[in-house]
Amino acid sequence: MTRYLGHTTWTDFNAPRRRPLLVVPVGSCEQHGPHLPLDTDTRIAKALAKSLADKYDAGDVLVTPALGISASGEHQSFLGTLSLGTAVFEQVLIELVRSADWSAGVVLVNGHGGNREAVRNAVRVLESEQRRVFAWWPKVDGSDAHAGATETSMMLAISPELVRMDVAERGNTEPLRDLLDEMAEHGVHAVSPNGVLGDPTRATASHGRTILTRLSIDLVAAVDEWWE
Repeated sequence: MTRYLGHTTWTDFNAPRRRPLLVVPVGSCEQHGPHLPLDTDTRIAKALAKSLADKYDAGDVLVTPALGISASGEHQSFLGTLSLGTAVFEQVLIELVRSADWSAGVVLVNGHGGNREAVRNAVRVLESEQRRVFAWWPKVDGSDAHAGATETSMMLAISPELVRMDVAERGNTEPLRDLLDEMAEHGVHAVSPNGVLGDPTRATASHGRTILTRLSIDLVAAVDEWWE
């Protein structure tokens, strides 16, 4: 059974045993179109973090409580979105990892692309302080950028009861690289009024399970290489 940090007590770490590796799911609370919940990124990050911990002996890897509100300024034109901003979230990550010096290290399992700058900057600072930290990002070839078939398929596999396929609708399907400049200046709403970048109507649970399996394999391999 997966061990979660929040299920332990401080005395569990007194025994002379290997220090645990901490896995932090990093998500967001932001719009994901009319059909996906605001915590989509967090749910995906938590599922992948659990899949990583399940590959190790109980206690060797502990999944921490998720960071469910992060840097989502590009989505703030949509109701429901909450954001700490890049600078504040960067500091949150720095202080969190600093506080975990009792562990063997920290793996950040990222589910929200909007956190890249904050995560990159935080890791650079932490590594300069000789702290053990590793940031992992999911890579899906040919995926649509936001709330499209990729994320919707994964959510159909993880939490199908929260996916409203009856109101799922296609959004802007132009390549992300062609939208980045306008999004950076005016936010996602400027390029997609419904908040979707992609076509969620093509999503299936079976495709979602396939994606999650592939990502889990990639995550485990990446962490094994880093942790050795």
